[in-house]
Amino acid sequence: MNPTDTAPSVCQTKDLASPGPDAACPAPALPPLPDSATQKWLKAQLFDSTPMGLCVLHHGRPLFINDHLAHMLGGDHGDTHATAPELQQRWPDLWPQLLRIGRETRMVHINRQDGSLLVGRAYTRSLQPLLDGAEVVTLVDDTRREGRGFSATWRARMLEQAETIGRSGSAEIDMTTGKMIISKGMHSLLGIPFSPEPMRSERFLRWVPKEERGYVAAIWQGAITDEPFEFQHRLVGKDGTRMEVLQRGMVEEDATGQQHGYLIVQDITAQRQAEQRIQQLAHQDVVTGLSNRTHLLDQIDAAVNHARWDPGTFLVLSVQVDKVDQLKQAMGYGAGDSMARAVAERLKGLAEPGDVVARIDGGEFAVMVSPQSSRLDATGHIHARAVVDALSHAERVAVSEIVPGARVGVARFPQDAETAGELLEAAQMARMRIDAQGEQVAVFTPETRALAMRRLAIESGLRHAADRGELALSYQLQADLSNGEVIGAQAVLEWTSGELGPVPLEEFMPVALQSGLVVSLGDWKRNALCAQLQAWEQARVRVPRMSTRISTLELQQHDVFEKMRRCMKQYGLTPQSLGVEITERALVEGGDSLGPTLSQLKALGVEITLGDFGANFTNLALLRSLPVDVIKVDRSCVPDVTAAVGAVSLTRAIINMGHSLQMQVMAEGVETTGQLTLLIASGCDRMQGPVLAPPVNGETLIQMLAQRTRLPDSMLSRRRERTLLLVDDEPSIVSSLKRLFRRDGYRIVTAGSGAEGLQRLTEYEVDVVLSDQRMPGMTGVEFLRRAKDLYPDTVRLVLSGYTELQSITDAVNEGAIYRFLTKPWDDERLLEHVREAFAHKEMADENKRLATEVVAASEALTQANERLELVLSNQQQQIDLEAARANTARDLLDSLPVALLGVDPHGTIVLTNQELQRALGAHTPLLGASAAHSLGHDFAALAAAGAAGAAGSTPASRIELPLGGRTWHARVRALGDAHPRGVLLTLIDPLSPQVRT
Repeated sequence: MNPTDTAPSVCQTKDLASPGPDAACPAPALPPLPDSATQKWLKAQLFDSTPMGLCVLHHGRPLFINDHLAHMLGGDHGDTHATAPELQQRWPDLWPQLLRIGRETRMVHINRQDGSLLVGRAYTRSLQPLLDGAEVVTLVDDTRREGRGFSATWRARMLEQAETIGRSGSAEIDMTTGKMIISKGMHSLLGIPFSPEPMRSERFLRWVPKEERGYVAAIWQGAITDEPFEFQHRLVGKDGTRMEVLQRGMVEEDATGQQHGYLIVQDITAQRQAEQRIQQLAHQDVVTGLSNRTHLLDQIDAAVNHARWDPGTFLVLSVQVDKVDQLKQAMGYGAGDSMARAVAERLKGLAEPGDVVARIDGGEFAVMVSPQSSRLDATGHIHARAVVDALSHAERVAVSEIVPGARVGVARFPQDAETAGELLEAAQMARMRIDAQGEQVAVFTPETRALAMRRLAIESGLRHAADRGELALSYQLQADLSNGEVIGAQAVLEWTSGELGPVPLEEFMPVALQSGLVVSLGDWKRNALCAQLQAWEQARVRVPRMSTRISTLELQQHDVFEKMRRCMKQYGLTPQSLGVEITERALVEGGDSLGPTLSQLKALGVEITLGDFGANFTNLALLRSLPVDVIKVDRSCVPDVTAAVGAVSLTRAIINMGHSLQMQVMAEGVETTGQLTLLIASGCDRMQGPVLAPPVNGETLIQMLAQRTRLPDSMLSRRRERTLLLVDDEPSIVSSLKRLFRRDGYRIVTAGSGAEGLQRLTEYEVDVVLSDQRMPGMTGVEFLRRAKDLYPDTVRLVLSGYTELQSITDAVNEGAIYRFLTKPWDDERLLEHVREAFAHKEMADENKRLATEVVAASEALTQANERLELVLSNQQQQIDLEAARANTARDLLDSLPVALLGVDPHGTIVLTNQELQRALGAHTPLLGASAAHSLGHDFAALAAAGAAGAAGSTPASRIELPLGGRTWHARVRALGDAHPRGVLLTLIDPLSPQVRT
């Protein structure tokens, strides 16, 4: 068959110039396919010899494909003979991508049978002249080219993103020509617009600071081929921003011998700043900006190493400022930090070039004095004293002015230590030896280290003291100063170490507080005391209240109250048998839990004592709000007869303050009768100290209680006689005066000096003092001034032959002297002056007695008024309650749908409800009317009816009542049993529907 003859016969008869597809002529929906002969003819003519992928589509459906396309799609030669349905089924994702390509190029993606991806470019050409609706598609395999393009694009994008994220840029340098191509990241880093054009390397160097350009150029000039290198320098952006950058580079040589340089520049400014911040935090104190302990030790170590090559000495000062930690406890961290910064500024102001000032922790600071400054101060006292003086001036914190204060320990290199750590520890050891009330400067000595080692031994021994049975209790009695009787005792912990022997409480308790062992020691002490009290109670031995001291650290434990309650319950003790003593420092360091804890103990019935009062500073506002029963004055505030006037006044102020707060006052550590006398004269309530009894063990305590140990009466009260004290250093004059005044019946006490006169004042209740002026050791005016401060109720006279006018005038004006008399004297005139003095004293005593009675009466009246106000308040509350109950009952009765009427025992109608008033009408008032008149029955008859109903004799207990023009049925109920308080009537209208029913 000739194809040129047969091919047209299979086509629809159309003119070759027929209208195109846009012509408005209907086309068949789906023409029939050409016969197989025609298909083979086309295939043979067009496809078999073509070296590219070809297929013929007829109205979008594949007719056939050539061998090249079959292999391209992952098929074989047999696919070239597949029918159209088979081709559609074999590669269903391909044919939709080939529709309506037109004159454009289209990228085609198809998965081969082996799973690989084919990426091709498709072109189409119409075969309309040969076959209606036919087109030939050419498919070129573009997989490799597409992969390479995608890879290059991806790499470029990833490079750009990596440079953006990493704040970096890259460049390539032609080492021969000096031309340089920089990336987008480099442009962004420098802040300049992107340009793909190369630039000269000299131009790039302009972005490097001038002083570093030579450094950067030298590194590149010295670069070794194929050897990477890196270095840091700075770049200056277009806006003037300076950057710290890390540059990494390498030089390569290509096949032609040309050298190319490649570099990456990364902005590490933030990293460097973070490193500097870390370095700063690692070596500086955050609050003060001073060096910290680590940096200080580094500097000391450097100074030690330098001193080994250049022998010399230098100092290390350990400075403790307790106010920093105290302010944190009392006012919060802000106040403590403010004080720490103020201390830092003062220490920096003292520092000289080469010195290092550091803050170790809290209120502990340290100073390393340079060798140059240390040469002028071999012992360190000058520098230490300068620190103390600088911190002795007040600093304003919030609204208060507070003196920082300091204790300074000094260590010297190389005398005291040879390493940085040991040198700092030596200074700290020296400083810790300083008592809070003692000297403020201490220099390290070999004994200091021995004491430190003993502290370690004490701490180690305390950990096992209870298990080894080394602990014991001793007891010190307490007496009432009004009668001298024993009213209590304080349990004191004692420790006898198997290795150290007896260790005083004053030595091991600070170690226990610092190490935290005080909590376990307190547990042992409480249990041992309760067990001992139980044993005494079982033996029927009566002992006074026993108090035990609780440390601040124990008070801060959440279970301190529960421990006390559980211990008392376990040993069957009453609250009156125990007392708790806390320290004054607890008011500052106890925290928010102090008040609730003490309130719980107080509610338990335990007596609470505040000890060490006056030794530290006290929060008086907090003290007023705490349930404290007794204030125990510290032994440092217990004066003797030789004490300064200020000390005596302070003690009196504490006693008066305690009484004004309704608290008892106890003096601790009373050692002499002089102290006891002053305390009694100042109004102190209780005492504890050796003058009564030293601390004793339990067996001795029972013996002392059995012997009724008490204060002697001679110490408590003195016979009330008219007593005259004569003070003169000349025995003859004293004898003459005694003979003169004996006739008036005075009890005469004599003294040969002012000091002896003060002693006599403690032993006797003196009314009048007659003193000479000229005496050795203490003049008469000085003696009388002291007597006035200690015993202001005495009347004081001077008898002297020397007229030191100014001093005597001052004493008279101050009130220290009642009258000045001269020698020689006239007996009668002198007797008259002394009689007037006694009369003045007696009048003053009477006024004082009356004033005391007035105060007592006023207090009693105040208390009576308070009780009366309380009674009235309670009565008013009761009245208000009764009124509320009455109003409620009235509202309830008014709401009942039944008419009610009440009559009191006097026969008066006292109750009607709204239902009754509604039935009778408002024009029939009943309240206040007589029951006999309004109801026709008096109270007796109504009460009898009510009683009969209650007894059951008349089950209905009804009566007939004429009221409001009609007769009512009334149920009567008596209120009360034997003596009715009234009757209640329930009225029922006989015409109501309920009654008719």
